[in-house]
Amino acid sequence: MYQQTVLPNGLRVISAEMPHTRSVSINIFTGVGSRYENDQEAGVSHFLEHMLFKGTKRRPTGADISGAIEQVGGLMNAGTDRETTSFWCKVASPHFHQALDVLMDILRNPLISLEDVEKERGVIQEELNMTNDYPGYRVDLLTDEMLWPNHPMGRDIGGTRETVEGVTQPMILDWYHKHYVASNMVVSVAGNIAHGEVVEAVANLAHDLPTGTIPQYQPAVYGDPSQPRVRLENRRTEQAHLSLFLPGLATRHLDRYALDLMNGVLGDGMSSRLFVELREKRGLAYEVHSSSTHFRDTGSIVVYSAVEPHKAKEALCTALEEMERIKDSIPEEELSKAKEYAKGRLLLRMEDTRAVAGWAGAQEILYGQVMTVDDVVDQVDAITTDDALRAARTYLTTEKLKLAVVGPYRSDRQFQALLK
Repeated sequence: MYQQTVLPNGLRVISAEMPHTRSVSINIFTGVGSRYENDQEAGVSHFLEHMLFKGTKRRPTGADISGAIEQVGGLMNAGTDRETTSFWCKVASPHFHQALDVLMDILRNPLISLEDVEKERGVIQEELNMTNDYPGYRVDLLTDEMLWPNHPMGRDIGGTRETVEGVTQPMILDWYHKHYVASNMVVSVAGNIAHGEVVEAVANLAHDLPTGTIPQYQPAVYGDPSQPRVRLENRRTEQAHLSLFLPGLATRHLDRYALDLMNGVLGDGMSSRLFVELREKRGLAYEVHSSSTHFRDTGSIVVYSAVEPHKAKEALCTALEEMERIKDSIPEEELSKAKEYAKGRLLLRMEDTRAVAGWAGAQEILYGQVMTVDDVVDQVDAITTDDALRAARTYLTTEKLKLAVVGPYRSDRQFQALLK
């Protein structure tokens, strides 16, 4: 499905030819994100992502950059995560070369002027203000802070108002020159285009990109289970936002798919146990789900629900009961349903060129190896009920369970009692 070529400077170029489509998607990954930042640098990866869209030598304004893509009906955006920063563009196939030229231009020739840095500082701080206004986002952040205290994994990817205020133009430029180098980047393309054409086009634009080095990150360490198990943020909200969570697994852990399928039975989808019990049977919540998230060396298991404040205790008790009940039995019928759900969502997503480009690029930048969709389907199909049951009993450990709450409560006493 994928072809790969490594340029002489170390830049990896991956493509997946999809001749039945009319689009081409380009996704360029850089192997650096918020977990690579120290306390003083918090938010610099995200700040730099913003700055790369402010102008280049050839396209001196942000409007020049966006206009070059929008004039051909294309889409372009970027995102900063904990482990990567990615830039993507999707256009009709005839406009591939123009789209690649724009993306490589912003990555190779950004202005990062002092004036633009100061303007964007306020924009980013407003972005942080906006996200912090959402209680669902706040409970997610509390969850991360408790899972990985005093560690970059436990911070907001964008930093804080204070750290963003401390980010300087020289810091941004240093981050750019240190990390946006050939050995730390992957260009991934999917769509109606041949691999040879992709490689030739990328090589023409990036042959002189410096090789550089791959950065090292601080290994993740979970918080001490003996530390406070409940954290409450008192807010005047119409709903209580509840996050029950546990340490999870790294992406390439042997139990990863067993845990994911167990999670599928527990709370992923509208026919999962949590959804049926909390919403359909008891009417306690509009939104309830569980998730299993994976990173290079760590992960998380989270059960989230948003309920009326006076229903929080019943909702939490019900969720805890379901987390215990799944350790008793996972029938073959439920596991089969979870397998087909997971495979179906994956296969449907892979019809989109952007998803295919992102799939390959992310794996290559993080692990240096791309699993095909068929590889994953085989791994999912190999999981047995015994595997899923073992994952439930091994990783849904009561003594490690913690709770984050955002809602109109003055005390966390009732929540402390529940976890005991």
